[in-house]
Amino acid sequence: MRIILVTGPGGAGRTTLAAATALAGARAGRRVLLVSEDAAPSGGDEKLRVLRPQPGPDFRREFLALQARSAAALDLLGAAPFEDAELTELPGSRPFALLRAVRDAAEGDHDLAVVDLPPLPEALALLALPAQLRRYLRRLLPPERQAARALRPMLAQLAGVPMPAQWLYETTARWEAELAAVQAVVEAPATTVRLVVEPGPDATRALRTARLGLAVQRLALDAVVANRILPAASEDPWLAGLAAEQHRHLAELRTATGGLYELPHLGRAPRGAEDLVLLAPARPEAAPAPAAEWAVEDRREEDGVLVWHIPLPGAVKEELSLVRRGDELLLTVGAFRRAVPLPGALRRCTVTGAGLVEGDLRVRFTPDPGLWPRTP
Repeated sequence: MRIILVTGPGGAGRTTLAAATALAGARAGRRVLLVSEDAAPSGGDEKLRVLRPQPGPDFRREFLALQARSAAALDLLGAAPFEDAELTELPGSRPFALLRAVRDAAEGDHDLAVVDLPPLPEALALLALPAQLRRYLRRLLPPERQAARALRPMLAQLAGVPMPAQWLYETTARWEAELAAVQAVVEAPATTVRLVVEPGPDATRALRTARLGLAVQRLALDAVVANRILPAASEDPWLAGLAAEQHRHLAELRTATGGLYELPHLGRAPRGAEDLVLLAPARPEAAPAPAAEWAVEDRREEDGVLVWHIPLPGAVKEELSLVRRGDELLLTVGAFRRAVPLPGALRRCTVTGAGLVEGDLRVRFTPDPGLWPRTP
């Protein structure tokens, strides 16, 4: 199934474009699911279904399930359990509800799912969340330590005191499985991100932020949509001046993208399904372009090194930072940071240099003689 994640700067029209893309797919005969908290009506199309994430009920359900699993430990502490009626969602509940909705969308029988993501900065953080949380769980509660849980009943009898409850490890395993499922959907080849911008002073900056943030997460940018384009010619001097400025920024976007969906300003807020049809980018079902590959180049015969090519479009040297920590490379690019697991071959090497060439970060690794297999 194809999944399109739609984001953009606040106010650029991402929710409207998500609804328009979903409706166009449905009218083309595809079974479509639109995931959005603020979804527009389906326009009566039977092939379009709307799924609205429910942060409140989702939080209460998860909290009560966790409370039930840890009832024994809470009883030992003398804690009074909560009831459903007194629970209100906490800050941070909405991203998890949306991620679960994305996972549920991928498990459905639809041909296309269109997801209305939050504004660009929050969307990039949201897409990075599953991998980040899985890394934290592995560090704090390594899977190999969970094997010791079989010994706890015996140790409790010997010590005469209760041992740590098994629910901690069971909950961790459940979270790990859920996060892995979400991460698999986000990083799947059929999942891409579509950026919606309104041509203006911040549009090119938003494009650079999106490209760089997605590249760090090894995700693909499906397309860029320039929304609410004013007519180039007008007899009104004020409108003509505004349009001329917008079209200058539009030209910058064309140069920066090489391909751009351009949608007109309707002169009003969209009113119903027929207006949404006018705002749908062409071919929403088109096959996505894959994310640029992080390739390892073997240059041992020429230079005695292996070179890891990491595509970072729009990156500048002054914003880059690299730190090797065990089998991970801690990569920082401006506001974005990721701990990247090293490929197997590079774990037996030492980092001996790095350079940025036209958006291609080239990290040089020299094989460690003590770890690298010797050739006869």
